[in-house]
Amino acid sequence: MVRAGLTLAAALLLLLAAMAVKGLPLSLPSPPDAAGAGQFDAHRAAARLRRVLGEERAHPVDSAANDALRERLIAEMRAVGLDPRIRDDFACNSFARARAIGCARVRNLVATIGPAEGRHVLLSVHYDSSAAGPGAGDAGIGIATLLEVAERLRALPNLRRPVTFLFNEGEEPGLIGARAFVQRDPLAARVDTLINLEARGVNGPAVMFETSRPNAAAVALFATAVRRPVANSMTTDLYRLIPNSTDVTVFAERPWTILNFAVIGNETRYHSDGDNLAALDRRSLDHMGEQTLGLTVALAEGAEPDARGERLYMDLLGRQLIVLPLLFGLIVLVLLLLFFLMEARRRGALGRPLAAVAAAIVGSAAVAGAGQVLLGLLRAGDYWRGHPAMTEIAVYASALTACLLALLVVARDAEPARLRAAFWLLFLLGGAAISAIAPGAAIYFLAPPLAAAVGIVAARRWPGAEPVGSVVAILLLYLTFGPSLALFEELMSNGPHWMFAPLGAVLLLPALIELRPLIARVPPILVLAGAGDLFLIPWAAVALTPAYSEDRQQLFTIEYVWDADARQGRWAVNNDGRAVPYDAAWQRVELPYSLRRRWVAPAPAVPVAPPGVELVGTKVVQGGRRLSLRLRSNGAESVSLIAPAAAALRQAGSRAFLQPFAAGGADERYVVRCAGRSCDGAVIDLVVGQAEPVEFTLVGTRAGLPPQAAPLIRARPALARPQYAPDSTIALAKARF
Repeated sequence: MVRAGLTLAAALLLLLAAMAVKGLPLSLPSPPDAAGAGQFDAHRAAARLRRVLGEERAHPVDSAANDALRERLIAEMRAVGLDPRIRDDFACNSFARARAIGCARVRNLVATIGPAEGRHVLLSVHYDSSAAGPGAGDAGIGIATLLEVAERLRALPNLRRPVTFLFNEGEEPGLIGARAFVQRDPLAARVDTLINLEARGVNGPAVMFETSRPNAAAVALFATAVRRPVANSMTTDLYRLIPNSTDVTVFAERPWTILNFAVIGNETRYHSDGDNLAALDRRSLDHMGEQTLGLTVALAEGAEPDARGERLYMDLLGRQLIVLPLLFGLIVLVLLLLFFLMEARRRGALGRPLAAVAAAIVGSAAVAGAGQVLLGLLRAGDYWRGHPAMTEIAVYASALTACLLALLVVARDAEPARLRAAFWLLFLLGGAAISAIAPGAAIYFLAPPLAAAVGIVAARRWPGAEPVGSVVAILLLYLTFGPSLALFEELMSNGPHWMFAPLGAVLLLPALIELRPLIARVPPILVLAGAGDLFLIPWAAVALTPAYSEDRQQLFTIEYVWDADARQGRWAVNNDGRAVPYDAAWQRVELPYSLRRRWVAPAPAVPVAPPGVELVGTKVVQGGRRLSLRLRSNGAESVSLIAPAAAALRQAGSRAFLQPFAAGGADERYVVRCAGRSCDGAVIDLVVGQAEPVEFTLVGTRAGLPPQAAPLIRARPALARPQYAPDSTIALAKARF
């Protein structure tokens, strides 16, 4: 009994360790000190990026800092043999999934190499940063990549297709440079293939996370030209369901073959001064550069994949891309589902065994959620931010706890053969449900149950084949789904973390089913005690782990908000909810310019000139009124006009870029934001769907704080920094038109 207990404890710890290292197969090698002929040179690319970034200051759209960076970028483009032309537009673009429109003056840099005729390969990256950081990752990694790719392409003789390099401005405030290129640059009509580069972090593999639809041509090109692929069709389908966007959201309006890449490791540095060269992992730069160079060379030398339709695909440990026709994959999924349905009925697994499997998966979310709730009562804020791996281990330990309890209490005496059939049936039912929403996910629900099914069929001749097939299925599940789960953890690093538990249970439960005979040899009271320890000890470790670190700091942005109409000043702190370490009458409230709740407290009156708006024209149009409004920024670096949902705004923008608002939610307000110096005096047109005057909230934002904020700045925790926006002064006013 003691030996069985120790063996079970060792097996559970081994499973937990396997969950901790599931992302290791995607670890990247260090780039060579000296790149060979025709290879991407990450060190030279990083040196170029250092020269482009200069003093590593934030350089938002249409700012003096971005002007200076653009001149350095032009110099580097010329140094690698590119002859850039500048496209200058005051443009606007609507957000795809929000009632918001962004406007700015943008200057795109465009350069082409190769033959004068032919369909262009477009390589695109934005060169503006957020207002909060220097943007070494977002999107400096793409700038460095394109400059090095241009250098390598110049050395190739007889390119068969022209390659155009687009360094666009204005991605951050709303994909504005991409809109200007598609709508105003004649060259856009000659493009048929796009490679777009992005970043949401500073390390990890460069993931190919989005393609054009149908995807067969893009996937065929990717599969043949990339040596270390990290991509899967589940990610590309699920990405379409979330509100995030990149320049590809605009480019996808064209019938181009599209591949979109991004680095997503360590989001805590994204849009902050932590997004710097010191943090940017050269292994990530090398991986992005290697893929981009391989694809570009293949295309420039005439590769034209003749593929139609939709494909399922996934990388195997970042080494090989597995590709299947979508229809074939869905048929196999249905056949496997029918097979295990019949097998579960034959074995009598549709009752208690199936209930035990369902209880394990659903219960894992409940147990992990309980751990998070209990810890949240003890620790405010993002307690996982500094050391996310600790919380992830606690979540998967919670999943193990739920699985053990389900096998002990619900399954009772069900033997492994019945539990296997029940597990794979529920696995395939889940796969079918997910594939109905995101068909690309079907790729993950084929190989493991197929191996299990082969073992079951083979067992009719060789009795030992079924356990062997089950072990093979478990390994396939871990090697395919495990690394993708690690990427999902990185993408959803801000939580809620309990959502990882059911996914972890899917990886853990089939192994526990094979351990069922061992579990049965241990007294139930000891299994229950072990399950309790599995829950309590990891969460206790999380409770004792520092919430923040030098690398992964707390979000803590300070704002001074001046309401010009009320003549009232307030401090606002945007953080993760942890109490502000500065003595004031803080309250958590929502302010007019953001839906995110902030800590707000009274502040001294420091009058700040709000932006102004002048009505310069009005016209009755179909569906309402068209207003022409001239903006006066009065020193603000960005100006926003916010209207209530009842205003029923239809369109907004400059006259050459009048854009429709997205449908949005029934109560969602309308936002028109102009960023940069050129907003002062800019004329914005709005089409209003009502005859009554609309009350707008005017918001003027500028970086920096008044001197009176010095004590609050000093009180900011040592391991904290502004993120997504710099410390800012914000002035509010009202206007009716």
